[in-house]
Amino acid sequence: MSDASVPALGPDDARGPRTTRQWVILAVGAVVLAALCLIAGRWQWNRYESREIEIDRIENNWSAPAVSVDEILAGPGAVLPESDVWRPVELEGSYVTDATVLLRNRPVAGQNGYHVLVPFEARLPDGQDIVLVVDRGTVPLGSDGSEPEAVPAPPSGDVTVVVSMRADEPASTRGAPGGQVQAISTAQVLAAGADGADWAKGRTVGAYGALRSETPAPDIQLATLPKPDTDPGSHLSYAFQWCIFAIGAIAGYVLLWRRERGALRGENVSAGDLLLASGEESDGEGVRARRPARERRPTAEDEEDALIEAQLR
Repeated sequence: MSDASVPALGPDDARGPRTTRQWVILAVGAVVLAALCLIAGRWQWNRYESREIEIDRIENNWSAPAVSVDEILAGPGAVLPESDVWRPVELEGSYVTDATVLLRNRPVAGQNGYHVLVPFEARLPDGQDIVLVVDRGTVPLGSDGSEPEAVPAPPSGDVTVVVSMRADEPASTRGAPGGQVQAISTAQVLAAGADGADWAKGRTVGAYGALRSETPAPDIQLATLPKPDTDPGSHLSYAFQWCIFAIGAIAGYVLLWRRERGALRGENVSAGDLLLASGEESDGEGVRARRPARERRPTAEDEEDALIEAQLR
C-alpha cells in the first residue's frame, strides 16, 4: 500500500464547519420563510371562512319564499343588508324599457354574452315607489362581438317580478361603449341609459335584482341566470399546504444542524480507529508508513513437515 494522508472527514472537508454567524443567518431565514408561509396560510384560511359564510347564505336564502320588497328595502335610499343577499323578493310595477343598458364582460357558465339591465319602477305598499335595476338575463354576442344582434323587450304595462336581491356593485373605472357598462352599479347603469339618470333621482336604492320570474311572461325569453355557485374551492387545502411548508422550513433547519453536529462528532471519534484499521502509523512528518505484519506462529502441520524434511536430508 502506498503512503497517503488520511482523508478529511465530515462536512468540513473543504469549507469547514459553519460558524455561529452562519447558523444564526440560516435560523433567521428559516423563521422568516416559516412566517411568510403562515401568513399565506392564514390568508387562505380567511378566504375559506368567507366562502363558507357566502355558501351558507346562498343555501339559506335561495330557497326561501319570496317576500315583499318593503320587508327588505324600506324605501328610496335603502341599502340591502348583507344577510338578505340572494333573498327572493316580489315587486309590482313596470319596466322603463327606454333606459335598457347592457352589461359586458360577465360570462355565465363559461358562455360570453351581454346581460340585459332594465330599471324597474316598483310600487311600495305605503305609496312610495323605488327604482331598482333588474338583470333580466343574457343575450348572445353579435357577429362582431361589439353588441348583440337584438335585445328582446320586457313585458309592458304592469308586471309582477320575482328577483334575487344583490348588493349594488362598486362603480367600474373601465370605459364602455354608449349604452353599456362594466359593473352593475345603479348610478352607472342609469347614467348610461338614453335619458340619463335624472328621471330616477331620489328614488334609487343600494341594490339590484337578478330576475327569477316575470308575470306576464315576455314574448321572447332571455337566457335565465343560473343558481349561484356553491363550490367551496381549494382554499382549505391551500391553507394546510402552507402550514406544512412552514413546518418544513423549521424542520429543514433542525435537520441540517443535527446532521452537521453529528458529522463533527463522528470525525473526532473515528479518526484514530481509521488509522488503526488501515495498518498505518505516522512517521511524525505527516507521512503514513505501513505497520509491520505480525509473525505467524507455526501450526502442528508445519512442525510435522519440518521433521519429515529433516529425516529425508
